[in-house]
Amino acid sequence: MFVKKSLDIYEKLSILANGAKFDISCCPSFDRKNFSKKETFSKFGIQNIWTSNGRCIRLLKVLLTNFCINDCAYCINRKRNDIQRTIIMPEELARVAYEFYRNRQIEGVFLSSGIISSPDKTMQMMIDAVKILRIKYQFKGYIHLKIIPDSEETAIAEAVKLADRVSINLELPTQQSLSLIAPQKKLISILCAIEKINKIIENTDKGAKSHTTQLIVGATPDTDYEILQLCENLYKNNQRLKRVYFSAYIPVNDDPRLPQIQKPPILKEHRLYQADWLIRYYGFQVKEIVSEEKPFLNEKIDPKLDWALRNIHLFPVELETACFETILRVPGIGITSAKRILKARKTTSLTLEGLKNLGVVIKRAKHFITIGGKYYGNKNLIQNFKHPIEQYSLAI
Repeated sequence: MFVKKSLDIYEKLSILANGAKFDISCCPSFDRKNFSKKETFSKFGIQNIWTSNGRCIRLLKVLLTNFCINDCAYCINRKRNDIQRTIIMPEELARVAYEFYRNRQIEGVFLSSGIISSPDKTMQMMIDAVKILRIKYQFKGYIHLKIIPDSEETAIAEAVKLADRVSINLELPTQQSLSLIAPQKKLISILCAIEKINKIIENTDKGAKSHTTQLIVGATPDTDYEILQLCENLYKNNQRLKRVYFSAYIPVNDDPRLPQIQKPPILKEHRLYQADWLIRYYGFQVKEIVSEEKPFLNEKIDPKLDWALRNIHLFPVELETACFETILRVPGIGITSAKRILKARKTTSLTLEGLKNLGVVIKRAKHFITIGGKYYGNKNLIQNFKHPIEQYSLAI
């Protein structure tokens, strides 16, 4: 490890922006709509990101410091790595963030940190930076503030009041995996912190209205069932938890505890996002998507289609009479198109072409629906389903 004494603020930003790259700040990396719009960084940490509604915003995404007392196997900033270390003091971070904001180079700040000295000291320094930005510079932009594990509850409460969103990373879904590659971290401690954050947000009028967390996928043998069970429980017990982010494991360290892979498991990450969406918005339970007997998602087809093919006896669905919840289960029909179907059928008869105009993916949905009793799909595939799911999926 080496520390250069005379780094200027922009040299520090360059180093600390590189250390912050692996914290997810908005949309998943395999979001089809935004797949071509890859996250881009300036050398000073200004990042173009795309929100879930497709809007592009610019954030200063940076660490307060890349010094860290932890030795997580997957982290570029881990204690044992021989990298250039630095720290931005709260006043200088606030000053440079405000200059970027005043010059319309950014719309907000995403601030995380390695742990220097102790969780409480680090958290307080981060809060000090945000305080200066909000109070001294009257910063009105967006702030996403990472909560350091094992921080005091009073510090968490202060962070919630100052930020637009806060988050704390679970990193891995089981204590066994954490013990293997992040031995300083305790799952129960982070889960308790998530509950504290949720409670504080519910009882605070100002500041953050929601929080998030992040899981690394593909670095350990944890099953999709274990990951999604954890997510389901988090959503049930934490009403202000906006979402769980999944981050495909990127090999940045040479460590025997980590898998030797050529590229990140992006498709696995994508399928987990799809399954998570089904749990949050489509009324699915984890046990319908994966199970202890079938603990991994089918990477060849999306989990909604996979469920439909395993429950073929429930189809076809009659769109003229089916309820909203049943229509939502049809492959090729999303939340918006399901609402449009319910509205349209009150005043007119549904047609296959009309469904296309309502946003339905006809190529997929036609095999699982009838319209006024008429079936438009392939009866042999639906009624006499004997093919492997992968072969069937090619037909739709």
